[in-house]
Amino acid sequence: MDNHLTEFVELMQKEGLDDLVIQSFSNAYYRILEGATGILSEADIEPPSQEHIIDYYNFAQIKSSPLEKLVVIKLNGGLGTSMGLEKAKTLLQVKNGLNFLDIITQQILELRKVSGKNIPLLFMHSFNTRQDSLDHLKQYGDLPLPHLPLDFVQNKLPKIIQKDLTPLQNEDAHKNWNPPGHGEIYSVLSSSGILDKLLDQGFEYAFISNSDNLGAVVDEKILSYFSDHKIPFLMEVCLRTGMDRKGGHLAQTKKGQLILRESAQCPEDETELFQDIERYGYFNTNNLWINLKALKQKLFDTNNLLPLQLILNSKVVDGVKVYQVESAMGSAISIFKGSKAVVVDRDRFAPVKKTNDLLALWSDAYKLTSAHKLELISELVPNIDLQDEYYKNIADFSKRFAEGVPSLKKCTDLRIASDVFFGKNVKIIGNVTISKDATLKNCTLQNEEMK
Repeated sequence: MDNHLTEFVELMQKEGLDDLVIQSFSNAYYRILEGATGILSEADIEPPSQEHIIDYYNFAQIKSSPLEKLVVIKLNGGLGTSMGLEKAKTLLQVKNGLNFLDIITQQILELRKVSGKNIPLLFMHSFNTRQDSLDHLKQYGDLPLPHLPLDFVQNKLPKIIQKDLTPLQNEDAHKNWNPPGHGEIYSVLSSSGILDKLLDQGFEYAFISNSDNLGAVVDEKILSYFSDHKIPFLMEVCLRTGMDRKGGHLAQTKKGQLILRESAQCPEDETELFQDIERYGYFNTNNLWINLKALKQKLFDTNNLLPLQLILNSKVVDGVKVYQVESAMGSAISIFKGSKAVVVDRDRFAPVKKTNDLLALWSDAYKLTSAHKLELISELVPNIDLQDEYYKNIADFSKRFAEGVPSLKKCTDLRIASDVFFGKNVKIIGNVTISKDATLKNCTLQNEEMK
């Protein structure tokens, strides 16, 4: 196939993208020309050895942790387009009239108050989410710290037409670009100068997580263990359950190095093994702890281009099949010698990817504590499946719960396969399926199926 890299480079230069970004894309493009797909097969990996896995409940009680050396970074680049949103997903109301940004901010301000430490909070934005998010955060005048920015922005990459590996040239120029995935965070921290600023001011550790995961709060026991054992890279993982079968999982190379495999990297003929939760028992929460000195050294060794696994995300733009070149932040676990994974409870993983997840957070299955932490009330996270036709779009979803959200604290499974409007005082208990149109008020549904 012909090499069209010159066209891509010209486009990126015209957009004013940094030379490092252009070089990173060029490396990926050459790999694609050579036939790279980003696929990881069973021939390359195996289940992770227990020597790499740490159990959170084996951590000893601590008296103190090096909070004064910690920076908290939130990935805030998602628009939530799958839910019909056009602004940053984190502006969506979640609990007690607060949105994600409100709760994250209050968590950090509370931690500073209790600990007496000035713990920085930084956001990594995309070109889609920055302005709306910063406008909202202006109300928290005490959030920014002197000598450190409140945010930094990830770059954008050109989309590649699959049939001939040329640049997408849609009339809507915005559609021709995509964020490069959160794996870019490491090079942006370096190229922006923020990594050096943090190190110069005495910060040694970073806790990084998704901003739509309100369960990802600073845990001093993890920080203390991470610091005491001089671990360069620590990933929080949870045990996979049936509802996690289709998501990525933790594995290791044949040489014993931990590695992350996403669903887009699985060969089609190995789907059954990929989804085997007994074989691959852990998934990545995307809550990561990183030693900043180790990161600085690794970036120096690789000329600021960490060799992260390539992810070719296949998309369709106005009928044209394209590739999005991406990388995952968690895949850096494969490049740090001595990296580990710690098994944590499910309450540290409460992301909102679909309206199904949002319904669980809106309900009484979770509560927001006085310390602004999200707490799971029910024994298990309710497994919720909503009919896309009526619930996928946030406007349609909100309309059907305008009068009230059902009690789900005793719900294990809820499947709604029809058009249902909820009124006040509805309780869902156990395993419930609703497959006929209805308006529900003042009722309790317990282990039953409405047809």
